[in-house]
Amino acid sequence: MSGTDSAWTDTHTGRLSPTTRSALVVAGLDPESVVAVIVRALAEDLPGWGLADPAPGTDEPGAVDATSAATVDAALVGHGGLVSRATGTVAGLPVLAAVFEAVLGRAVTVTLLAQDGDAVTPGTTVARVNGPVRGLLTAERSALNLLCHLSGVATQTRAWVDAIAGTGAAIRDTRKTLPGLRALEKYAVRCGGGVNHRMSLADAALIKDNHVVAAGGVAAAFAAVRARFPHLPVEVECDTVDQVGEAVEAGADLILCDNMSLAELRASVAIARPAGVRLEASGGLTLQVAADVAATGVDYLAVGALTHSAPALDLGLDLEPGRPPVPVSAGAPPRGSTVEES
Repeated sequence: MSGTDSAWTDTHTGRLSPTTRSALVVAGLDPESVVAVIVRALAEDLPGWGLADPAPGTDEPGAVDATSAATVDAALVGHGGLVSRATGTVAGLPVLAAVFEAVLGRAVTVTLLAQDGDAVTPGTTVARVNGPVRGLLTAERSALNLLCHLSGVATQTRAWVDAIAGTGAAIRDTRKTLPGLRALEKYAVRCGGGVNHRMSLADAALIKDNHVVAAGGVAAAFAAVRARFPHLPVEVECDTVDQVGEAVEAGADLILCDNMSLAELRASVAIARPAGVRLEASGGLTLQVAADVAATGVDYLAVGALTHSAPALDLGLDLEPGRPPVPVSAGAPPRGSTVEES
């Protein structure tokens, strides 16, 4: 991150309300890291970013939302709802609040009417916003891009979790994430009922086929990792049942069974289970076969599609000019959380 980016991140992190900061932390997200993503997103819309309107006659190209600056009176205040257009699982509501607050600070009020992980249907209002219309429109696309994408990941994950319900296995993500969005996407996986694999290459070792080739075998690769990083969890990717036996004997904590048939998975479970070694199935998985794979006794199904192929969940902002007829913080349902700038 450049010095300029860092300065913008510090500035706009300071605009977050205590409630939004707390919600991000509770979600396992670092507020500064989230705002860094938001800053980059907003800078794509405003390359010469200056969110406060310049003096009349000094508009710089790329520094303001040209359409809103030309058509919306600077004093106009509006309110509206973030509404789902489809059925799915919502994720990223604290991030949504952070986008509007990063742009407008204490001038905006965001009220969350749902919780991340909630099921939504067409017409469900998940949040309300109230503030200067120019700023709301400036923030709208970045807020929706993040909310719709994260909700899509959560929705996709929920479908997989539901498909293997009752088997005892869990759905797990991979590192097949969009650059810069890993923490947010893995959070969305959790909202959908899935569990996370390692966040980075430093969190755990995963010995894959190319490592095995380079080291001269499964046992040699495992021994090399154990020697250099004795306290790091080690997972070994295996393509055959024989390799599973070798990995178990070597002392692997977790074995990834890559592109194995159901019969091979059952045989691998029979080898690994008595040794207390967990198994993860990966490769060629689909929703149609998920339950059968889970029924073999594996502990996890690793699904890259949770993040790399999740379609966005369609949500939109329905905005109206003027302040709402009652304060937006009034009458919030018990499960919702009100996010206001202090």
